[in-house]
Amino acid sequence: MTPTPGPDPGRDAAGAGGRGLLPWSRALPDGRGGTGAVLAHTTRAGGGWSPSPAPGAPAVGPYDGLDLALHVGDDPVAVRAARRALAADLAPRGVREVQHLQQVHGADVAVLRAERLRTAGRGDLPAVDAAVTDVPGLALVVLVADCVPVLLADAGAGVVGVAHAGRRGAVAGTALRALEAMRDLGARDVVAVLGPSICGRCYEVPPGLRDEVAAVSPVAATTTWDGRPAVDVAALVLEQLSGAGARVEQLPGCTAERADLWSYRRDGAASGRLAGLAWVPA
Repeated sequence: MTPTPGPDPGRDAAGAGGRGLLPWSRALPDGRGGTGAVLAHTTRAGGGWSPSPAPGAPAVGPYDGLDLALHVGDDPVAVRAARRALAADLAPRGVREVQHLQQVHGADVAVLRAERLRTAGRGDLPAVDAAVTDVPGLALVVLVADCVPVLLADAGAGVVGVAHAGRRGAVAGTALRALEAMRDLGARDVVAVLGPSICGRCYEVPPGLRDEVAAVSPVAATTTWDGRPAVDVAALVLEQLSGAGARVEQLPGCTAERADLWSYRRDGAASGRLAGLAWVPA
C-alpha cells in the first residue's frame, strides 16, 4: 500500500494547531473561565527523532520517528527518552504525572483517584484497556497503531478517560465501560474524540469475522477499496458512544494510509505506537 496524504490531523476542528510533540490538542473550557480538560494525540513525526517522516512522506525504516511503546521491539533507551520528552512537553500544560496503559484487548477499566495513586505507587497501569480519573495533573495515555484511541472528557466535572478500542475491545464495549466509569465519578456532559485509526477501507477481515462484528453493530460492516470484506471499528465506537449520550467526533487520518501515523497492519511487528492523551490541568 502506498501511503497517501489525508486531512491534516495536526489541526483540531476549530483550526487551532498543537505544539511540540502534540500536533493535535484541544482545551475544553470548564464553564467557569478556565480549562477543565485537555485532549491530545501524538504522531510518528516529532521532536528530535530522526528521520521523522513528514505527513504523506514514505517511511524510511522501522521505528523511525516518535515511538512511545516499550513492548514492540524498539530500543527501550530511545522509547524512554521519547516518554521523558513527552512528559517535559506536557509539564507546562498542567501535567504533573503521566500514566501509560498496558493494553491487552480487553474491557477492564482502571479508576484512578488520588487515594489509589498515593497507595499504589507509580509506573505503568495494570493490564487494562481503559482508564478514568478526576485527579488534576494526571495525564492518561493510550497507545495505538491502527486501533481507535478514544479520548473522553467532562471538562465541567473535571473528569477524563481514555480507551483502547481495537476490534475485540470495541465489540466488548470498552469505550462504553470507560464512559460508565466516568459517570460514576460525576461526569454528565461527556465529549468523546476518536483519534486517527485504520479506516474501514483498509481493514480487511475474513467474511465470517465481518459477520460476527456486524451482528453487534451493522454499521461496522464494510468493504475494502477493492470490494473485500472489511470492518470499520471507528464507526462501531461512534455509534456506541453517541447512543450512550456522549458528544462524539472522529479526527481524520487513516493510520494505514498516512506514513506519519504508526500502523501495525501496514508495517507489521516493526511498528511503533502513537499516543492519545487526556488530562485535567493542575
